[in-house]
Amino acid sequence: MSAAERAIDRLMALHPKGFDLSLERIGRLLHRLGDPQEKLPPVIHIAGTNGKGSAAAFSRALLEASGKVVHVHTSPHLVRWHERFRIGKAGGGRFVEDEVLADALERVAEANRGEQITVFELLTAVMFLLFSEHPADAAVVEVGLGGRFDATNVVRQPAVSLIMPISLDHEAYLGDRVELIAAEKAGIIKPGSPVVIGQQEWDAAREVLIETAERLDAPLAIYGQDFIAVEENGRMVYQDENGLMDLPLPRLVGRHQLANAAAAIAAVKAAGFPVSDRIAEEAMLTVSWPGRMQRLTEGRLVELAPDNAEIWVDGGHNPGAGAVIAESMAEAEEKRPKPLVLITGMINTKDQKGYFSAFQGMARHVYTVPVNSSEAGVPNSELAARAIAAGLSAEPVNSVPNALKLLRDTWDDPTPPRILISGSLYLAGEVLAENGTPPQ
Repeated sequence: MSAAERAIDRLMALHPKGFDLSLERIGRLLHRLGDPQEKLPPVIHIAGTNGKGSAAAFSRALLEASGKVVHVHTSPHLVRWHERFRIGKAGGGRFVEDEVLADALERVAEANRGEQITVFELLTAVMFLLFSEHPADAAVVEVGLGGRFDATNVVRQPAVSLIMPISLDHEAYLGDRVELIAAEKAGIIKPGSPVVIGQQEWDAAREVLIETAERLDAPLAIYGQDFIAVEENGRMVYQDENGLMDLPLPRLVGRHQLANAAAAIAAVKAAGFPVSDRIAEEAMLTVSWPGRMQRLTEGRLVELAPDNAEIWVDGGHNPGAGAVIAESMAEAEEKRPKPLVLITGMINTKDQKGYFSAFQGMARHVYTVPVNSSEAGVPNSELAARAIAAGLSAEPVNSVPNALKLLRDTWDDPTPPRILISGSLYLAGEVLAENGTPPQ
């Protein structure tokens, strides 16, 4: 275990892991640290239920393609805590070095003086400290939970607030109606600062975001109205008031990624950075976002699967994400038909039956597995019952490797399977670590 990981373990033992939505504690701590949040480069602040991470990845790719030095904050991590803090460098950012992270953690813990605070707030303070101490042209900051009271929401004047698709998730914290959740996400909108609204499934959510932006005199760009992206002849066509860009399809798989890419292009432009055809083309070809419709082509787990199986990993974990992933699998089925098998693990704060419902009539079988890296993991037998209740054929297995071996030993179809390992970011992280292919 590295020095930074030991430091985080000590903090986890002292402070609660969950969310306690308030800006008072983080504000007090940051003030003791010299208000590093006031010393950042232009910030692209991203909220939403789904697609935040993809939007951050696209924003980074666009800015780096234009030669900018970009910091990126995302959460949660998949394999190591360091993934949350990508420090911008010329030629492309890198995850924070261990000794740099350990030092920042020590200074933040010291400034907190043992007072009540959550680990997420401490890590957010670490992010602001790191980003303020390393020169960069831009910082891409993903919200942890909600928006209004999220610890990242101490940024007073972002270069742009980007709000991605909103659906039901974290109802215990944010409310059980999409309008309530939208109101929380809209909390990152600041007076006079540009706002970009990504594709929204719910009209009610979109209306709340628009009303908030108009009330705060925030310049507004809305997906489907001010900008859009569509697939034409195997290409992505992006259009806004400045005209068309004919681009390659993004490296990130799934039709939903066109809307995510479009939102990022609109946001980077709204933040005042140039996005030429060349920059956008390079970004679509280089963008990377591990654990989201990521295909595994080599590694320890791949070797356990049936010969020539197609293996995908995705961390999507709510019904909205399930629908999007199922659509991606349907697209893959159209292009190259293969029987779909799910290996799924989930945590108990998610709507498991709602997630599985998206795959009705598509998945031949589901193996449910435990999520060992979360105390909130749903027992695999209980999860199998939820999958069956959603109309799927399912059975519990005690690990991903054993599910892959069982599939290999019992597969009797001449067509190799398409395997989707999904249901939790924790599970995606476990799989990437076990496969020997962690995020870089």
